[in-house]
Amino acid sequence: MRTLYLECNMGAAGDMLLSALSGLLPDPDGFAEELNALGIPGARARRLAAESCGIAGARMEITINGEEEESLDWHSHSHAHGETEHVHGHSHPHDHDHAHDHEDGDDHDGGDGHSHHHDRSGEPDLDEDHDHCHDHEDGHHPDDDHDDHHHGHEGDHHHATRGETLSVINGLNVSEGVKRNAARVYALLADAEAEAHGKPVDQVHFHEVGNMDAVADIVGVCRLMEKLAPDRVVVSPVRVGSGFVRCAHGILPVPAPATANLLKGIPVYAGDIKGEMCTPTGAALLKYFAAEFGPMPLMAVEKIGVGMGKKDFGAANCLRAFIGESGEGEGPNERIWELSCNLDDMTGEDIAYAAEKLLEAGALDAFTQTIQMKKGRLGTLLTCLSKEGERDKFAALMLLHTTSFGVRAKLCERYALNRERAEKQTKYGTIGIKRGFGYGASKQKPEYEDVKKAAEAANVPMDTVRREL
Repeated sequence: MRTLYLECNMGAAGDMLLSALSGLLPDPDGFAEELNALGIPGARARRLAAESCGIAGARMEITINGEEEESLDWHSHSHAHGETEHVHGHSHPHDHDHAHDHEDGDDHDGGDGHSHHHDRSGEPDLDEDHDHCHDHEDGHHPDDDHDDHHHGHEGDHHHATRGETLSVINGLNVSEGVKRNAARVYALLADAEAEAHGKPVDQVHFHEVGNMDAVADIVGVCRLMEKLAPDRVVVSPVRVGSGFVRCAHGILPVPAPATANLLKGIPVYAGDIKGEMCTPTGAALLKYFAAEFGPMPLMAVEKIGVGMGKKDFGAANCLRAFIGESGEGEGPNERIWELSCNLDDMTGEDIAYAAEKLLEAGALDAFTQTIQMKKGRLGTLLTCLSKEGERDKFAALMLLHTTSFGVRAKLCERYALNRERAEKQTKYGTIGIKRGFGYGASKQKPEYEDVKKAAEAANVPMDTVRREL
């Protein structure tokens, strides 16, 4: 089984994941040019050689219109303008020195630098939970009369809305799968930020430069996961750092509120370094892609990617990605959760909507069966299959979108084929092919969304495109 293991001994951040995962490709440096070709407005990527404590690695530098947002996640500069929170997302990279005064005299962002770039990748507008320390007089923005989209912050900067960011992502030169995953990661960030600030996500706007920097990180990582196509993603316990960060608006604890929200249910520890080591973007990406958290599994490592932070902590400031094969054996090779509930007081349309919401949130599958309940009543059994670490998330969604007062959970072992994705050029365009192999079986199937898109573009039946394949 193709296994990816992420070692987060110094935390996690968007740019560190981007750097480490690109190091697993046959041409790591070429990925920067691929990122540049995606069409992210104003974005320019460079993959730079870096070193920490004698260990060689790389750092992905992202600039937006020549301005480096330095990093991973952002510190929000929260201004209550009427009903809207604005994020001046000047991300402070993993190890980037920035204007936060750390309580113990440190001027760094924990392990990955405090870059809270509120990724605005796909769905929501996020407002990071940190106040970004721009030395504005009295801790306020110098322009009190600006509207919801422009602040006089170092000149007039546009503040992106949720819809604008979604529009950018949907217009990028990437597959539908990458767009979908980026939007879901963004939704995780948005929910965490909204919970941290006690604001609806539609009342949060984002600083334009930081927004595009976040889009680059999230879309870039989603594209790398598509290219690497691991069957299983395992992540180490995540180091989050400790202490406090002093900002113009007060002193905030580490991990920051949004990061803490995202890390619910994930094994974390503080460590002995003061500062923030896991950013919201890093936490959201780990939460979305990880199948399980724990020590490195038994695996034959083929390649290692090393993503560096810039700060010198006296310890190797890096995130390492290992990819290789783990034993397939003769038995099941995955564990998943099967969640179910019986329904007899919902319409078919409402049950279909609930199943749709589960699939949109990333469920492995969601399906229904007709059952006979007590007193001869016909009912529906709604079942959701989820990754091992996402049981609580999907149980909560089932309770939210159904009339059930309870959800049953059963841990299952699953026989799963090794998977890989290929592409085939046809007269109808490029069609993605999903391939599976293992246990003496081998099969392949065209990606539905690619076939549908090609058929619509050529105004032919989908079966015509399949026959061409």
